[in-house]
Amino acid sequence: MTAESFYDQVGGHETFSKLVHEFYAGVATDPTLRALYPEDDLGPAETRFRMFLEQYWGGPTTYSEQRGHPRLRMRHQPFKVTPGQRDRWLTHIMAAVDTLELSPANDLILRDYLNSAAQSMVNSLDD
Repeated sequence: MTAESFYDQVGGHETFSKLVHEFYAGVATDPTLRALYPEDDLGPAETRFRMFLEQYWGGPTTYSEQRGHPRLRMRHQPFKVTPGQRDRWLTHIMAAVDTLELSPANDLILRDYLNSAAQSMVNSLDD
């Protein structure tokens, strides 16, 4: 018997859809972060982020099928990511996690990953 994936443990597609939708609702109201998204519509970014997280946590592999290997740092390298932007990103993603009502253990696992991922994206100290 195989262990249930984190994706399944936390509620699968519905949970990740809610997480990412809540995150982008925050981004849409944050002029500093919103400026980082060149598209007029945040919908495509929302879809890409949801697919990435779903795949990362053991859900469908749609992200790789449509976009290739995630290469998270490489995909973000063209953009200047500062500690201030990281902090704003973390504010919105953690507020989105707050809406999920996960078990304490899964909440901690998700927050730890998101914090580590955000730290690793910083590529400039110029604010």
